[in-house]
Amino acid sequence: MDYLGLAHELKSALQTYTESGGTGTTAIDQEKAVAVMLEKYEVCCDLFHGFDWTIWKTGSPEHRLALLPAAQEHILAQDNGKERLLQSVSELSRAFALAVPHEKALAIRDDVAFFQAVRAALAKRAHGEKQTDDELEHAIRQIVSRAIAPEGVVDIFAAAGLKKPDISILSEEFLAEVRGMPQKNLAVELLRKLLQGEIRKRRKKNLVQSRSFAELLEQAIRRYQNRAIEAAQVIEELIQLAKDMREADRRGQAMGLTEEELAFYDALEPNNSAVKVLGEPTLRKIAQELVQTVRNNISIDWTVRENVRANLRRLVKRILRKYGYPPDKQEKATQTVLEQAELLSAEYAAA
Repeated sequence: MDYLGLAHELKSALQTYTESGGTGTTAIDQEKAVAVMLEKYEVCCDLFHGFDWTIWKTGSPEHRLALLPAAQEHILAQDNGKERLLQSVSELSRAFALAVPHEKALAIRDDVAFFQAVRAALAKRAHGEKQTDDELEHAIRQIVSRAIAPEGVVDIFAAAGLKKPDISILSEEFLAEVRGMPQKNLAVELLRKLLQGEIRKRRKKNLVQSRSFAELLEQAIRRYQNRAIEAAQVIEELIQLAKDMREADRRGQAMGLTEEELAFYDALEPNNSAVKVLGEPTLRKIAQELVQTVRNNISIDWTVRENVRANLRRLVKRILRKYGYPPDKQEKATQTVLEQAELLSAEYAAA
C-alpha cells in the first residue's frame, strides 16, 4: 500500500530538481514555493501566537504527544480556529512539499511537523466518519516527522490525553474523564466527534432516532459556536445527549422490541398526543407487524420499482387503519415507515 499517497508526484518533482542541478526553471519554481511556504508559515505561527511549543523540538515522542491537548485547546478557543488551522496547515504543507530540500524548508521542518500533528489531531475522523482525500497530509507527515507517536499516527484520544473509550456505549467513566479535562474546548470537539460517529451508526438502523439526536447535537454546537453558551455548559449538554443515546438503546429492550421493531415504533410518532391514545401495547403490535410485512415484501431493487413501492405503501396503510391509527396522521407515518423500510432494505442488501 502506498501510504504516502502522493509519494510518486513528490518524488518526480524532487528528481526533476536534482537532475537540473538546482538551476533553470525548476530552481525558479522552487524559489517561488519557498516564498509561498514562508508566507503560509507566518500565518500558522500567528495562529499559535502566545503558545510555546519549543518542547516539540527537544522532547521525547511522549512529550510531543502530551503537548497536543493544550495546542488543540489554543486553536479551538479562537473564532473559526479549527477551520483556519486546517486550511493554513494544508496550504503550508503543499508549499513545503515543493520547497524541499531547500535549506529554508529544512530549517522549519520541526515547526511544520508540529503544525501537522495538531492538524492531524483536529482532523482525525471519528469511527464511521467518511474518508476524505488526505493523501497529501499523509505524505507531508511522513516527510516532516516520524516521531509523533510510535507508528507516526496521531490517535484522537491519545492526542486529547485520554484513554481510548468503548465508543459504542460512551461509558460513565469516559464521560466523567471528559468532563474533568482542563481543555474545555477540546472536550467539546471530542464529544462532538464521538456523538456524530454514534449518530452515523444509528442512521443506518433508526431513521427517526438518528434525526432527533442529530438535531439536538446541531443545536447545542451552533449555540456554542455562536458563543451563546460557554464550553463547560455545552459539555454538560453533550454528556446528557450521550446518556440519552444510551437510554434509547435500553428502551427497546425494556419494551420487548428488537432493534428493527423499535425503529418502526419510533416512526409511528408514539409521543404525539393523537397517537398516544392508542397505547403502547397497540403501537408495539403495529411496529411488529410492519417489520414482518416489510421483510416479506422487500427486495434489493424495491426502491426503484414503483409498483413494489406502491404495494408496500398500500400494505402499510392497511395495517395502520386496522389498528385505528389516527387518519390525519396516516400519510406522514406511512412516508416515514417507507423511509425506514429503505434503510432496512439497504442493510439486507449489504448483508
